[in-house]
Formats: sequence, structure tokens, C-alpha cells
Amino acid sequence: MTLREVKPGETVVVKKISGEGAIKRRIMDMGITKGVEIYVRKVAPLGDPVEITVRNYELSVRKADAELIEIEK
Repeated sequence: MTLREVKPGETVVVKKISGEGAIKRRIMDMGITKGVEIYVRKVAPLGDPVEITVRNYELSVRKADAELIEIEK
């Protein structure tokens, strides 16, 4: 299951980050690493972007990037 499939109001834990190179590095630089909790605040009407809370700050993630973040509930 990926972050893109999570409904607003749910809290999940990052299991793995797919992707390679600069994309993976950018996601990790935003504070999204294995084992961190993510709270999904809102999803835009067309699904892009996804607004999340991670490490006590708010962040908007593109749909394509959210698909690279594997999670567990």
C-alpha cells in the first residue's frame, strides 16, 4: 500500500521508499524516512497534492511522489 491510497484523517508508518537517486533523496530530505509516522491531513479534489503532517510540520507531496512511499497502518 502506498501513501497515495491513504484517506484523510488516517495515520500511517513509512515502511519503504521506492525510487532511486535524486527523487528518493528529495523525499528523505523532507523528513520522510523509514519508521516515521505520517498523518494525512487533506487530499486535493483531483488527488494532487496530498497534504500531510510529518515530524510536527505540514508538507504537501505530489501524487507521483506519494506513490513511491510504501506504508503500513
